[in-house]
Amino acid sequence: MSLSPLVQHLVSSLVAEPEVVHVEEKKDHDGITYFVRVAPNDVGKVIGKSGRVVSAIRYVVSAAASKARQKAYVKVVTE
Repeated sequence: MSLSPLVQHLVSSLVAEPEVVHVEEKKDHDGITYFVRVAPNDVGKVIGKSGRVVSAIRYVVSAAASKARQKAYVKVVTE
């Protein structure tokens, strides 16, 4: 079960440039990790004050993954 569309939708609805949002999925022994790349100007919007927004995104994705008895992680890639 891929949650990439969910992550894509959550992040795209937050940023000013939704066409730049790219979600990469990598599976490993711990679970699935979603690497999110956004425009440099939108990184702050995705992370939020004290990381609250990205924590909420992680919570929603983790809850959706747990329904399928999986573990999912979200990481915002900053360059």
